[in-house]
Amino acid sequence: MKSDSKRVVVGLSGGVDSSVTAYLLQQQGYKVIGLFMKNWHDDSVTISKECPWLEDSYDAMLVAEKLGIPFQTVDLSEAYKQRIVDYMFVEYERGRTPNPDVLCNREIKFDVFLKIAMELGADFVATGHYCRKGQVEIEGTTHYRLLAGVDNNKDQSYFLCQLNQAQLAKTLFPIGELTKSEVRKIAKEQGLVTAEKRDSQGLCFVGKVSLPEFLQQQLAVKTGRIIQIPDSHPMYQIKREETPEGLATKYSYSAADGVEVGTHDGAHFFTVGQRKGLAVGGTKDPLFVLATDVKDNIIYVGEGKSHPGLLRSALWIAQADMHWVRPDLMPHEPMQVWARIRYRQPLAKATLHPTSTGLYLVFDQPQSAIAAGQFAAWYLQDELIGSGVIG
Repeated sequence: MKSDSKRVVVGLSGGVDSSVTAYLLQQQGYKVIGLFMKNWHDDSVTISKECPWLEDSYDAMLVAEKLGIPFQTVDLSEAYKQRIVDYMFVEYERGRTPNPDVLCNREIKFDVFLKIAMELGADFVATGHYCRKGQVEIEGTTHYRLLAGVDNNKDQSYFLCQLNQAQLAKTLFPIGELTKSEVRKIAKEQGLVTAEKRDSQGLCFVGKVSLPEFLQQQLAVKTGRIIQIPDSHPMYQIKREETPEGLATKYSYSAADGVEVGTHDGAHFFTVGQRKGLAVGGTKDPLFVLATDVKDNIIYVGEGKSHPGLLRSALWIAQADMHWVRPDLMPHEPMQVWARIRYRQPLAKATLHPTSTGLYLVFDQPQSAIAAGQFAAWYLQDELIGSGVIG
């Protein structure tokens, strides 16, 4: 497809995926502009002794020079702090588990960044996400589809689960049809400096930093108790009602339900399913976080990944926290879907049960470590049609 009259702004991150994205679009005849997003410069928080964004922006500039495309850096750090970082701290203080990568895409890359691109006269924006875009005509209306990437190991559709039709209409995902190895091969063949560069790790908005280190610079350390709950506790033996409401009911713990096995630095630093950072030994199998109580500053843990306190068959999403990539597919009756609650989790069979105030997502098989604040996303075959914040 030749697109000589179309202008596209590529979010050049300094990585191999966005580099090849720019190259492929150039080959397709688009007029390509490269923009690097600078997302963090808060000196009150130490991110790393390194300056990853300086290195990344330099690599992005070298790629732009190699391809012969215009390049500039845009400072989006104020929007990041307001929309992502502040939200994250509030959620963690509430004992919830936000996903910064999903928020980053919804609030920054496909909102603030998209608007900047449109102001530059772009017809589209493009990113190096491993997903695909499709479209279907229904009764004269075009509906854009968010499809999983061809590379099952790299499919990133989950991270885009909060995009809407207007955003998809203006977005291109050129590498969605390729595998990671094919992308690296193209970069090497074209002599791009990012061809062998490792994938970035850490938070989407700050790069090379561990989440606990970042949170501890903003949230107060507060010593609390770690209570171990036995897997034989009577509450696990109670038969739940085989209804969406009954299956979605969370276990409720108190200190009297178990024994104290250690202390921690703050319940808000932990999340359901977490294993690392507990610093408690003496058990045959590792301990996992079952629940956190930020009010009383208690962490409840269980031994082994098959502990019944880790498993739930259903979750609840309130109406205000629901989002439909395909509003035309919003059901009024139970709908069978495939769903996941975290990136790279294998898709699981589930059923949506809509109500007047939200919906229940009920899995065929119990799922481990469902945490409030996470995003659940659901698919019809390989199309992501909706998502929501777990309550």
